[in-house]
Amino acid sequence: MKKFLDSDFVLQTETAKHLFHDYAETLPIIDYHCHISPQEIYEDKRFDTLGDVWFGGKQPDGTFFGDHYKWRLMRSNGISEELVTGRDNELERFKGFADTLTKAIGNPMYHWCSLELKKYFGVDEPLTVDNAEKIWNHCNEKLQNDPNLTVRGLIRQSNVAYVGTTDDPIDSLIWHEKIAADETIDFMVRPSFRPDKAVNINKEGFKEYIEKLAKAVNKESLNSTQEVIDALVERVDFFAAHGCVASDHGLDYVPFRKVSMEECDKAFKKAMNGEAVSVEEAEGYQTALLVALGKAYHKHGIAMELHYSCLRNVNERMFKLEGPDTGFDMIANNSCGGNIAALLSELDKTAELPKTIIFSLNPADNEQIGTILGCFQSSEVPGKIQHGPAWWFNDTKSGMEEQMKSLANLGLLGNFIGMLTDSRSFLSYTRHDYFRRIMCNLIGNWVENGEYPNDEKALKAIVEGISYYNAKRYFGI
Repeated sequence: MKKFLDSDFVLQTETAKHLFHDYAETLPIIDYHCHISPQEIYEDKRFDTLGDVWFGGKQPDGTFFGDHYKWRLMRSNGISEELVTGRDNELERFKGFADTLTKAIGNPMYHWCSLELKKYFGVDEPLTVDNAEKIWNHCNEKLQNDPNLTVRGLIRQSNVAYVGTTDDPIDSLIWHEKIAADETIDFMVRPSFRPDKAVNINKEGFKEYIEKLAKAVNKESLNSTQEVIDALVERVDFFAAHGCVASDHGLDYVPFRKVSMEECDKAFKKAMNGEAVSVEEAEGYQTALLVALGKAYHKHGIAMELHYSCLRNVNERMFKLEGPDTGFDMIANNSCGGNIAALLSELDKTAELPKTIIFSLNPADNEQIGTILGCFQSSEVPGKIQHGPAWWFNDTKSGMEEQMKSLANLGLLGNFIGMLTDSRSFLSYTRHDYFRRIMCNLIGNWVENGEYPNDEKALKAIVEGISYYNAKRYFGI
């Protein structure tokens, strides 16, 4: 029987072990999309307890921030919401999570948590209810005293070369400026442009957000679609001046409906007056913004990330209690591949198609995405149009394998830009280790099955490329 979480964890063949240990394991990490705080990086935050860094929960201002992966799992184990997101009894919450984790066989959370406890806290034994208090005390003592367990220490010992945070267009980027000026920070931290609130014309808070966007560009108000576009493009310029190499769009689905600017303005004025905007009206406005932003991204060499097919906040009662991003989202079933192709084609007409990374939360879209890629590649950069790595509900062992198999079947796996954390936790860098093991095991099995030659030079280039060098080249880091 193979030992759990040994040095060859997940690696099933000698070729897989060789590829991982000799090529993938020690390469730096480029985490090009995450949700960690640049302020906490600059301030080199030290967490009080494992609960702070692992769970999060209800904040003093009444909002919720933390790891909704863990919250969902605990709810599935019948744990009360007071323990899931509450902060009143941290040890009992940890014990409840330990009980939950012992039942999570086959869930990547078991692997992620075990890797985090081992790498950052030296805990080799599986977490259980019986040893939960001992592990809790051990980890908390290390968090308080170990110089390597501050935010910067965690990033450094994870061998992270680049962190791409997710930032709103109206952000002053003051913390990024402070990081850039601090010579003691020896890894790169850059903002990523996330304009969802300006694009989502049919969602709550749109009017208020447009008023904030106006202030960010020193205007009294924004009174037309073109003025919104001009403001966003100005902010893209500002982000580019701060080293931005990626944008991100979180969309229910990718729209494409070309209408006149007059039609866009009708929708915009309705939304600003608090009137309902139809689906068709919203899509026209959104398409105008996506096309204009795509051109701005191309001008600056910024990659455009498209995340879609999530149905958010489906539990109305809990959404009212806790708000968004608290674990009440699900996979949606959208047929928008044609819209994605139309958007890319529209940008390609004028040679202004930016580097684009396409993520669907629905794994049924893998093959469709794979076929879109081949329609819009160019000599600008190998793999200019990318199939994003298995995302959110798909970043399981089988989900990662299926995404890579699909990409290999329909495109060039060797040009894949690899993994990201998409996380709010500074401990999540072990997901890169997990991904690299799964990737090396997949490739190793192909080699040992005689499906690819045992060509050392080619295999080294493929594994090192997917682990690090492809992303470094793609983002110009």
